[in-house]
Amino acid sequence: MIVVATEDFEVYHGVVGELRERGVEFTTIEPGEELPEHTRVAITGRGEPPIEGIERVEANPEDPREAVEAALSILRGGDGRTVIGVDPGDRPGIVVCSGETIVAAFQVPLADAPAIVREEVREGVDPLVRIGDGARLQGATIVNALEDVRVELVDETGTTPSLGTGARGMGDVLAAVNIARLDGEAIESREIEPTDGELTTIKRRSRERSPENREIDEGLARRVAHGELTVEEALEEHRER
Repeated sequence: MIVVATEDFEVYHGVVGELRERGVEFTTIEPGEELPEHTRVAITGRGEPPIEGIERVEANPEDPREAVEAALSILRGGDGRTVIGVDPGDRPGIVVCSGETIVAAFQVPLADAPAIVREEVREGVDPLVRIGDGARLQGATIVNALEDVRVELVDETGTTPSLGTGARGMGDVLAAVNIARLDGEAIESREIEPTDGELTTIKRRSRERSPENREIDEGLARRVAHGELTVEEALEEHRER
C-alpha cells in the first residue's frame, strides 16, 4: 500500500488527486505518525524527515505524477522501465508503459504527438520509444522530431487488433500497446521520399480542408510529407503567393 505523509498542501493535493484518478489503494497520515500495516512505500514532500523501514519517494508539487509513477514502480517490482509505444498516422495512438503496466494513453493530431512523447520521455525511467513502421511519412515525422531520444522502429505487422462491439476508435491505441511490447531496430532518424501516390493524397487532403477548394502544389505537398509544414500551414503559404 502507498502512504502519503506530508505537510505540504500542494504535494498532498496533487499526489492524492493522481492516486484517486488511477484507482490506487492508499492512505494518508501526518508526518511522524505510525505507519499502517502493509505499507510498502511512502510519498512525502521534498526535504521532509525520512521514514525508516520503507522506501520513500519525494514529490515535487509541480509534478506529482512523477512521484506517483515512482511509487507504483516500487509496488510493481521489476525494472519499471518506461516504454512508449506509438502507432503512427494522422492521429497517432500513444501509450506509456511502466514495466508491464499501461500508465497513460493518448490519441492526438500528428502535430501534437512529438511534444507528448518528449514529455513522457522526460518523466520516464530509462525511457525507450518504439514506433511502428507503418504510415511511413507520419512515422518519420515523429522519429525526426525526437532528438536525443532512444527510438526503435518496430515491425507493426499484426499489431492492430480486431475490434468488437463498442471498441470503435480504440484500434490505434491498442496497436500502440502491442508495438510497445515488441523489440525493434534502433534508429536515430528516418528519411522517406514520398511516392507520387502519397503526394497526391496530401494534395487531395489540402483541397478537402480548404474552404475555397484550394489545392497545394507538389513542392508544398513534399514539405508536408517531410513534416516541415502541416497541411493548414501549406494552405496558408499557398494563399500568400
